[in-house]
Amino acid sequence: MSADKSASVHWQGAGKEGKGEISTETGALNKAPYGFASRFGDDHQATNPEEILAAAHAACFAMAFSFACAAQGIQTETVDTTAKVRLAADGGGFKINRIALTLNARVPGLSEEQFQQIAAEAKAGCPLSKALASVPEITLTATLSA
Repeated sequence: MSADKSASVHWQGAGKEGKGEISTETGALNKAPYGFASRFGDDHQATNPEEILAAAHAACFAMAFSFACAAQGIQTETVDTTAKVRLAADGGGFKINRIALTLNARVPGLSEEQFQQIAAEAKAGCPLSKALASVPEITLTATLSA
């Protein structure tokens, strides 16, 4: 099984003054604005590539964790995941140098040890974690809710 997914961007203008719009094939993002101020400044009305990457990684990991539990006959009740992507200066440019995943899940009947093992395996097996393997630090803080 394979699936191609797509997104497109329209950018207009030069450098810091330029503005862009991001759209996805599903329409979940439809001409979502982004630019320098939303990426590096105080514009919290528009999006940015790192925010979109964080959403994608959190969503992928949450599914990977739930599927890993299901593969062991364990049903998840709730899975809440956050990803924080850090963009840092790198010489004359920038790089993503850290992604911090936070998982909080309610999984009845799962021991803390099993939970941590499944979470670590899901992090390693998540397709986005694999794709982001060049990021020097991807952390996971996993909490099992009672």
